[in-house]
Amino acid sequence: MRLRSLLPRPRSLAPRPPDHADPGPVPAVPAAVTGLGVTLGGKQVLRGIDLDVRAGEVLSLVGPNGAGKSTLLAALSGDLDARDGEVALWDRPIDDWTPLDIARRRAVLPQAHRVSFPFNVRDVVEMGRAPWTGTGRGAEDEERVADALALTEADEFADRAFTSLSGGEQARVMLARVVAQDAGLVLLDEPTAALDLRHQELVGRLCRELAAEGRAVVIVLHDLDLAAAYSDRSAILAEGRIAACGTPAQVYTAERLGEVYRQPVTVEHDPGTGAPKVTPVR
Repeated sequence: MRLRSLLPRPRSLAPRPPDHADPGPVPAVPAAVTGLGVTLGGKQVLRGIDLDVRAGEVLSLVGPNGAGKSTLLAALSGDLDARDGEVALWDRPIDDWTPLDIARRRAVLPQAHRVSFPFNVRDVVEMGRAPWTGTGRGAEDEERVADALALTEADEFADRAFTSLSGGEQARVMLARVVAQDAGLVLLDEPTAALDLRHQELVGRLCRELAAEGRAVVIVLHDLDLAAAYSDRSAILAEGRIAACGTPAQVYTAERLGEVYRQPVTVEHDPGTGAPKVTPVR
């Protein structure tokens, strides 16, 4: 697997669907990988991954550094070419779709937030609306941008230059851009890494709201308590494989987490929500 090339590549022999402005309802399984293997720089990063992403749920990807979480997210997004196994988007091989088709179906928040020019915040969020330019949905741009800024609490600095913001503020703006894109599949790579406690919880609630609208949300997290509190399912990755996948209550056991992270932990359950709470043994 490698970064997607800008050069034309052979496509599936099956006829490619037309480039529709409206992708239609989100299917029950908007994205899935089957037998996925990834080798980068001579190292096998993922091996034999089978995973489906379901509409109306939040799926968290957790695991130690180097487990393959971000690589799996990149494969789901179409930013990596599948050479071993298959990646499906909207029930078709992802290579059957044009980049514009893909952008109308999935939105991605990468770890790095780079904006080269001093655009103001509102302009950056409006970039998320680019896939809908010239379509009927283009009329929704102003409303979608305003809603996204409000949901991420970035509206208070909407007229400031993006480059003048703190790291946490920039992270919220980039999250707003993803929300404004209005895609059925939302892929978030460590969106809480630069955020304070309040805004980490805001991201969790926002993910739940997007899922409640019928979207599918996949989120890479290191905070196991946050993942447990807001995920419907959690996939634990270890050494390029999925060690377990299920509800957090099912898969977050002290034995499994201790083995995967090579760190003893205790697992208790929140008396109010029942969600697992993970504490390192010190």
